[in-house]
This record gives sequence, structure tokens and C-alpha cells, in this order.
Amino acid sequence: MNKYRLIPLITVALLLAGCGIKGQNQQEAAPEKIVVKAAAVTLEEVPQINEFTATVQANIINNIAPQMAARIKKIYVEVGDFVTKGQKLVQMDDNNLEQVRTQLENMEISFRRVDELYKVGGVSQADWDAQKTRLDVMRTQYDNLVENTQLVSPIDGVITARHYDSGDLFGMSMPLLVVEQISPVKLLVHVSESFFTKIRKGMEVDIRLDVYPGEVFKGRVSIVYPTITAATRTFPVEIVIPNVNRKVRPGMFARVAIDFGAEPCLLIPDQSVIKQQGSGERHVYVYKDGKAEYRLVEPGRRLDSFYECLSGLEKGELVITTSLNRLTNGAEVELANE
Repeated sequence: MNKYRLIPLITVALLLAGCGIKGQNQQEAAPEKIVVKAAAVTLEEVPQINEFTATVQANIINNIAPQMAARIKKIYVEVGDFVTKGQKLVQMDDNNLEQVRTQLENMEISFRRVDELYKVGGVSQADWDAQKTRLDVMRTQYDNLVENTQLVSPIDGVITARHYDSGDLFGMSMPLLVVEQISPVKLLVHVSESFFTKIRKGMEVDIRLDVYPGEVFKGRVSIVYPTITAATRTFPVEIVIPNVNRKVRPGMFARVAIDFGAEPCLLIPDQSVIKQQGSGERHVYVYKDGKAEYRLVEPGRRLDSFYECLSGLEKGELVITTSLNRLTNGAEVELANE
């Protein structure tokens, strides 16, 4: 009879043991908290230095050509030659010029005679005026011929194109020469309308050229265009580089850095930002009440090891910077002891 009483006792003991094992397994199956590190979102004064790209342009471009078709007698310059203002570049056929010069000299002699007679009352005012007008017209005609026969450079610059040779007949289809002023040179950058009130004439800017790595050239804002382009929401800004040594040449690719001063900005560590595949959206995980909270953010410029945060976070919030590949929204986390 004692043997049968032991059976229920053994059964109860086994059941209790089973419950104990089950409870232990459940305790072991409980998810572990992910240990992470976090950094606070900070508000700091950040220099607003924005970079723009542009192509270097000549400050002035002049096409050299007469106003009429004529034979080219002599071209005195080649492409690449530096010229000065007033320097003779081309001599055109001057047969007509000699004829007009002779006519002008004869007319000047006639006018001097009329003028002497006018002084003693031998010629009326009307006759004197008529003779003077004819002389002025002839002088203008002669000056125009000189200007179109002896072509000179209107600027200090460099010859960048030559389309004819000596002896050719100039046909007015394209200029004889092109001369460009490259000291100074200029850039035209298109700036976002958000900076319209911050940029002003005379501001100094830094310019870097890919062809001269490591060198910084100084320039100044010369023109701020007064209207915004509706399609792009930008406005043009012209920048002049003195270019005294002529190192900078038209056509070079330039990067222009404009300092708009400092503004308070939210900063977050770059290692906290995750880029979503496909959409390109960026998010972070915020440490909140022992959990990881998924948060979409809008990063701005990258500043060393930080990003500007334009939206999605507030000052003082903690963004998680480690174990990001293990996190999901709502995952339990624990801050590591530093």
C-alpha cells in the first residue's frame, strides 16, 4: 500500500521539476538588451561657407574687323600674342584712303581761303557755313577710313583667334581677330535665392582651380544681379579675379567658396546617419526610455565628422552611434558605460 502512495508524490515532483525547467528556459529565451553608444544633438555656430562651380571667362572680348569688305594687306599678330591698347594689329588695303586724304587736303586749302575772305567781309556767313560743313563731312569720312584701314586693339589683352591671312579678302562672315582681356578675368556663379540678402558687392571669395591643386586665388564680387531666375530659384553673381600674373585663363574650371558668416546649426555625428537603399532617405535611431526610436532626418552639409541636421531632431536628443545594423524601431537598448 505504501508503494501506491509513492506514485502521486513522484508525479507531483516531476511536474514541479518540469515547471522549473520550463521557467528557466523562458528566462533564458528573453531577448538581451543591445549595448550601444549615443551622442547628444548639439547646437553650434557653424560658418556658412558654400561652394559653387563656374567656368573662367575673359573680362572683355573684342572682335577685330573693318566695317566693309576689303583686301587684307598685312596682319601683324598671331594667336597667343599679348597686345596693348592702341597697338596696330592689321593693315587693310589703303587705296581709297589715299584718295580721300588728297581730297581732304584740297578741301582744307579751299576752306582757309574762304575763311580769310570771310574775315574781311568778302564771303557771306551762309557760304562760310556751307564750306565748313563740307570740310567736317570730309574729315569724318577720312577718320572712318583710317579706323577701318588701320585696325588697332581697343584693350590690353591676348589674341585668341585669327581667321584670315595676309592677302585674303575680308568678307565680313567672321572677325579678322579676337582679342580677350585676361587681366582681370571673371566668373559667373548662380547662387540660391536663400542667400540673396547675405551677398553684397565687394565681398572677398576664395577660388580654387583643378589645374592648380593646393592654390587659392582671391576674387571679389563685382555684380549682384537684381532678379531671381524663376526656373532655378537662383540669381547670377559676377566675381572678378585680378589675375595680375595671368595664371588663370578663360575656360578653366573653378570652385568658388563664399563665406556667408556663421549661423546656429544642429549637428549630429556622421556615423549615426543611415541611408536607406532605394529611396535615398536618411534616418537615425534616437535613444529614448531604453529603446531605439526610428527617426527620419534631413542632413545638410557635411562638416568634418558631423552633419548639419535640417529637420527631424531637437537639441539634446541622443542619437545612437554604434550597433546600428542590429537595431529596429522599438528595440530595447542599453547605453554603454564610457
